[in-house]
Amino acid sequence: MTLTTERTDNDLAQVRRLVTNIPGPKSLELLARKTEAVSAGVGVTLPVFITKAGGGILEDVDGNSMIDMGSGIAVTTVGNANPYVVENVQRQVAAFTHTCFMVTPYAGYVEVCEALNRLTPGDHAKRSALFNSGAEAIENAVKIARTFTNRAAVVVVEHGYHGRTNLTMAMTAKNMPYKEGFGPFASEIFRVPTSYPFRDAPLSGLDIAKRAISRIDKEIGATNVAAIVIEPIQGEGGFIVPGDGYFAAMATFAKENGIVFVADEIQSGFCRTGDWFASSYEGVIPDLIATAKGIAGGLPLAAVTGRADIMDSVHAGGLGGTYGGNPVACAGALGAIRWMEEEDACGRAKAIEAVMLPALVAMQKNHPAIGDIRGRGAMLAIELVKPGTMDPDPERTGAVAKYCHGQGVMVLTTGTYSNVVRFLPPLTMPMHLLEEAIGVIASGFEVTS
Repeated sequence: MTLTTERTDNDLAQVRRLVTNIPGPKSLELLARKTEAVSAGVGVTLPVFITKAGGGILEDVDGNSMIDMGSGIAVTTVGNANPYVVENVQRQVAAFTHTCFMVTPYAGYVEVCEALNRLTPGDHAKRSALFNSGAEAIENAVKIARTFTNRAAVVVVEHGYHGRTNLTMAMTAKNMPYKEGFGPFASEIFRVPTSYPFRDAPLSGLDIAKRAISRIDKEIGATNVAAIVIEPIQGEGGFIVPGDGYFAAMATFAKENGIVFVADEIQSGFCRTGDWFASSYEGVIPDLIATAKGIAGGLPLAAVTGRADIMDSVHAGGLGGTYGGNPVACAGALGAIRWMEEEDACGRAKAIEAVMLPALVAMQKNHPAIGDIRGRGAMLAIELVKPGTMDPDPERTGAVAKYCHGQGVMVLTTGTYSNVVRFLPPLTMPMHLLEEAIGVIASGFEVTS
C-alpha cells in the first residue's frame, strides 16, 4: 500500500518545515504561561504548542510543521481531524452534548457497544460498557472479574503499565514517574514474570509462562485469583512483544482455573499492530478486553468488552459514570471505526511496518547501540544499550529523541529502563513523510555516537 497524500482534509500540507528553532518563540511564551498556570506535576515531552494537525503533520504556533511519529501516544490512529470523526462529532454537538446514558440513554452508546462486540476476538455472546479512560476501563475490568469469580487477587506482570489511578498504579510496574510518592496502593495485586525475549534468551516464551504459572500456584493460589491482566504487547514497559506461546499459555492457565483473562489492549488495539487487536496474533480470545486510546479519533472514550455471562454478572448500577460513553465521544468512535473498516486500517499498519522494519534493521547494522528492534504494524520500537553489553542506555536514548525533536520529528521514549524509542505513526501517514522521519532518526544515531 502506498500513501501519497500531499494535503489533508483540513488542508494541512504534508511537508516537514522548520521556520524557527524547536521550540520557537511563541511556544516558549506559552510554556512560560503553562509554568505559571499548570501544575508542575503535568510534564511535557516537547514544549511546542500545536494549532493544527492531520495526516502525518503537527503544526505549531510558530508555523513549524513536524512529522508526528507518536499519534498522541497511539490515540490519533486514524489521523488528527479525520473527516469521518469530524463529521460525526459536528453533527452530534449540534444535536446534544450530554444526558448521561444512565439517566436517559441514546443510540450512539449502543452502536459503539455493538461494534465492539462484533470486532473483538471471538464469536461468543458479548456485552460492552463504556468509560472515559484506559485506567478507568482497567479498574472496571477488575470490578467485573471480582464480581464474577467472587475472588479478590489480581495477577499482573513485570514491565506492565495499566494507568495512574490508585488501583492501576498498584498494577503498574514502573515506579518513576508513575508511582513515586503516591502510595499506599490497593492490595491483592500480585506481579509475576513476563516474557521479554531480548533479555530472556535463551529461555522461550513458554519457559517464562511456566515460571509465572508456578508463581501463581505456589505464592497466590489459583483459586484465589479473580483476574490475570496482561498487555499482549506491552506499551509503557517498552513495546515488549512476548515470546511465542507466553500469552496463549497464560490464557489457557486462566481458563483451566476459572480465572478471568483480561487483555489490556489500550495501546495495542484498533488496528495499531496490523490486526484489529493484538490478542489475535496467537489466536487468544480474552474473557475481557479493555480498550481506549485509538477508539475515538482523539476523544476521551474507553471500554470493557467481554463474555456476556461475565459482563452481566454485575448488579444494575454497578457500572457506569457520569461521562462514560459521552455522546460526542461515541460519535467520534463510530466515525473512527467506520474509517478503519472502509480504509483498511490494518493494511495501512502493515504497510508502515513493511517500510520501517527493514530500515530499522539496516540502521542496527551500523549502530551497535541498537540492541533490539521489535513490535508489529505501526507499533515499533528500538531498545538502546551500551555497545557490547546488555546495559540500558537511557542517556543516549534521550539524546536521540532530543535530536529528532530539534529536527522536527516527534518521537517518544518509553521502557522500564527509559532506553526505548517507540514509533506510533498515525495510519494516515504519507510514505514520503515516513521515509523522511526514518532518515532523521538515522541521523540522530550518527550525531550521538
